[in-house]
Amino acid sequence: MALTRTVVVAGAGIGGLTASLALAAQGFRVVVLEKAERLEEAGAGIQLSPNASRILVELGLKPRLAPRAVTPDSVNIISARAGGEIARMPLGEAAAFRAGAPYWVIHRADLQAALQAEVNDHPDIDLRLGCQFEDVAKHAKGLTVVQRRGTTRQQELAVALIGADGIWSSVRGHLFPDVQPQFSGLIAWRGTLEANALPREYTAPRVQLWMGPNAHLVAYPISAGRQINVVAIVPGTWNRPGWSAPGDANEIKAAFATPSWPATARMLIGAVDGWRKWALFTLPDIGDWNAGSVALLGDAAHAMLPFAAQGAGMAIEDAAVLAKALSDSTGENTAGIPAALKRYTRMRRARVLKVQRMARQQGRIYHLTGPAAIARDLAIRAIGPQRMLARQDWIYDWRV
Repeated sequence: MALTRTVVVAGAGIGGLTASLALAAQGFRVVVLEKAERLEEAGAGIQLSPNASRILVELGLKPRLAPRAVTPDSVNIISARAGGEIARMPLGEAAAFRAGAPYWVIHRADLQAALQAEVNDHPDIDLRLGCQFEDVAKHAKGLTVVQRRGTTRQQELAVALIGADGIWSSVRGHLFPDVQPQFSGLIAWRGTLEANALPREYTAPRVQLWMGPNAHLVAYPISAGRQINVVAIVPGTWNRPGWSAPGDANEIKAAFATPSWPATARMLIGAVDGWRKWALFTLPDIGDWNAGSVALLGDAAHAMLPFAAQGAGMAIEDAAVLAKALSDSTGENTAGIPAALKRYTRMRRARVLKVQRMARQQGRIYHLTGPAAIARDLAIRAIGPQRMLARQDWIYDWRV
């Protein structure tokens, strides 16, 4: 394959691996640089709504993902104030048929492993673990990308560089050095437990969303139903390096020990033995996501709060749109690459900004207190589950 059909992707997370598969499907040779020696995802789950699962299915990943994923029957919205369920949004096979793709919940490690296996089997993708992006410069026929493994540096000629290296992106640092992640004031506590450790009525295939005063709780099955993923979002401070650290179980138990949280929510929190906490950072709108033949996707471009369950979904969508935008850049002609990447930004930015706004708004709604929480609960009951689900159509029905 011609050297000038090479695209370098920095980062082998969900967005980067999906981008490599989408680009390879369009006939590009792809080199993926990942500084980690091994790909390891933390023990937590992820929701893949139809807009994301559709892309993964089209890339041939269904045989690897379906045996490990769970298709929830519903999203159960529960009010800590009222002490019970106030709406049940139907999902399951009927909703999947309506959207043309499944709604899956899955362990992040299972998704990452499936993507990596697919990448390893692809002859036109070179995944380089323990190899870090270091620099990029313009070249007569594209770019020279400098990578480092230990003390050894190597150059790769490419038509484009894609920064899929997360919220602390090194590629973004080269393009927009003044853009820095912003701490939201919220901490996500994540943990898992074996499903057989809970009474059967708490392990049904459903997503449980508990809304409470200044905090909320999400739980759903993963690993083909053998485990339950639990995520608790609470206010907090963060003054340590990085954005992830082990969590003290007593600390998160204390946050949910007040009488305002029902016994079922406290039971879920108490059943998790090992917690890890993540500081939730966001990025300001950076405008264009590209400069010349270098572009960003996923968290590197638009890290968002998780309250719409669309962080990974937006990265997966980015990957598909970017590959399509580049697909017309063929042969020895690289002049159209910057325009293609700018077109990719235009196609994505408005939708992603809308999802970011929705995530921020939903976070505020989940955490309401007092009379505002009462009004919220009444409004959700009045809207009803079908109309609540229909409000997600603009997300779920999206196609490349």
